[in-house]
Amino acid sequence: MSTSSQKVRVSRMRGIKQELVKNKWLYIMFLPVLVWFILFAYWPMYGLVIAFQKYNVVKGISGSEWVGFKYFKQFFEDPFFFRLMRNTLLVNIYSLIFGFPIPIILALCFNEIKNMMFKKVSQTISYLPHFISTVVVCGMALSFLSPSVGIVNIILSKFGIDSIYFFQNPDYFRTIYVFLGVWQGAGFAAIIYISALAGISPELYEAAKIDGANRWKQLCYITLPSLLPTVVIMLLLNLGGMLNTDFTKIILLYNPTIYETADVLNTYVYRKGLIDANYSYATAVGLFQGVIGFILVYGANFLSRKVSKTSLW
Repeated sequence: MSTSSQKVRVSRMRGIKQELVKNKWLYIMFLPVLVWFILFAYWPMYGLVIAFQKYNVVKGISGSEWVGFKYFKQFFEDPFFFRLMRNTLLVNIYSLIFGFPIPIILALCFNEIKNMMFKKVSQTISYLPHFISTVVVCGMALSFLSPSVGIVNIILSKFGIDSIYFFQNPDYFRTIYVFLGVWQGAGFAAIIYISALAGISPELYEAAKIDGANRWKQLCYITLPSLLPTVVIMLLLNLGGMLNTDFTKIILLYNPTIYETADVLNTYVYRKGLIDANYSYATAVGLFQGVIGFILVYGANFLSRKVSKTSLW
């Protein structure tokens, strides 16, 4: 029995060695990526232990006092906990409702365009906002929505409407955030769906035409079912980020007057960790975000595998 296991092990090692020799240049090319992930993605995870310590910069991680789940309990009892959770979830839910379907619709529209020149120009125009810096996008929003010189309020004044202080009224923040996210990211996010559509065999459409299917029926019975696995995968990835937001965008747009709707977990971690220097507490909040995100991805993946047979793993 042990001899048989040893032979299997030797055979497996020989196979791995042959694979490495055969594709050595590919593995050499991959090596810098692996090193980057180890140094900047996995090694920093060691620092998560300070969420369970009363971290002291002088003493370091090894010398700091262990306090268990003290900071997690402190966060759950924080008077702003429910506000932070509500704001984070609502921003992400609205972004999912309005931002997730638009790239799919955009990809379907591009797929129906027959004029190649118009199609390429349209796609390029839709991709461009993605390459504009978030700082520039937020600066544009602040300028356009300015109560004194913003073009939006100038237009409103022409209709006799008083200037609106968009960035002093909490009610407008979520709409502005979602709109900017959709405008900046929809075109670029459509690329993956366009790629999936390009992989559909033209023979299926030809067979459907012979059977008398019009464009609508081709869309319903060929295009959408073929696109469904990609949609499910992207939805799962989006669900995993339900407690994460575009930190840069929010930090550039918000101010204390709109904390009621704009303050989210990421900005709270920033204030507690970098401004208040409460590193252990901020790490505990960040770890909480990561754990909930993992649970959401795992749960959604489990349900997807049971219902549609499509999953991340």
